[in-house]
Amino acid sequence: MTTREITSPEELTELLGVPTQRARDKERTVLHQRDREWLAASPFCLVATADADGGCDVSPKGDPAGFTLVLDETTIAIPERPGNRRADGYRNILANPHVGLIFLIPGRTDTLRINGRARLVADAPYFADMEVKGHRPVLAVEVSIEQIFYHCAKAFFRSELWKPETWRPDALPTRARLVKEVEAPTENLADLERHYGPDYARKLYV
Repeated sequence: MTTREITSPEELTELLGVPTQRARDKERTVLHQRDREWLAASPFCLVATADADGGCDVSPKGDPAGFTLVLDETTIAIPERPGNRRADGYRNILANPHVGLIFLIPGRTDTLRINGRARLVADAPYFADMEVKGHRPVLAVEVSIEQIFYHCAKAFFRSELWKPETWRPDALPTRARLVKEVEAPTENLADLERHYGPDYARKLYV
């Protein structure tokens, strides 16, 4: 059996079919009140970026529900907290401002998708509204919305993502052991276990 590559939009349409009228028309450019409510309930999003050459990155962002701030009907802001300082996605934004966002609500099988243009902000009056446990964000990603719509639930149904009976967190070694085996073989496992132990969760904002 030979590999058949799809190389044109026409081939893709022939294979997948034509979207329904509702699927075609669901895109919007302005936040609806329900979108604001979704953002207020969402504690987690994925931020997709690409550099000037097309190199891609997807970064998870999470905080208490409502961490994404609505600045106006076409602009949102996502806070950045202390992390590993690689800043892959942020370097991409400096080279190419286009971003894709997916906002999740635990237990919900649909998602909210926002695409737009981003900029990095080191400080702004609204940073005070993004404080968590007394800590202001390191920076914020402001996104000017170009496209917004809700995505269907089929991927979550197929994956059974929210069904605890399907969860297998012990299918792989602990985070510390993965670091030891894959990322830093010369580091001491006991030190890594302490680093990723109970104190790790207590240092989320410092």
